[in-house]
Amino acid sequence: MTALTIVLWLILAWIIGVQLYNWLVGRKVSKVVENEEFKAGLRKGQVVDIRESADFEAGHILGARSMPYSQFALYENALRKDKPVYLYDQNRSLCVRIAKRLYKKGFNEIYILKGGYAKWDGKTKKAKY
Repeated sequence: MTALTIVLWLILAWIIGVQLYNWLVGRKVSKVVENEEFKAGLRKGQVVDIRESADFEAGHILGARSMPYSQFALYENALRKDKPVYLYDQNRSLCVRIAKRLYKKGFNEIYILKGGYAKWDGKTKKAKY
């Protein structure tokens, strides 16, 4: 085995390890839910779309607030700790990072939409072009 092959295997192992760690931490701080459970919580919780503004404007879950991932620090103080937070993005990857951040700030009920907006089958609001 060459040195390059060993380095590539180590990089691959590191990437897999980081992904596994993020998955485990995400499971600890939040609950990934299907469409039906997400729909059931829409009225009692705070629905947050963390996709960028252009994606939100093109279409979003009815009743969701736009808090883009790239600017989340500006918006996070608008969330209430006493109400559940329902997060979604395009496919779920960024939600785990936001869930960890909210958990560290004292949020206890954090839900992530499985499959993100791409898999959503409920009511949406589309842009009027």
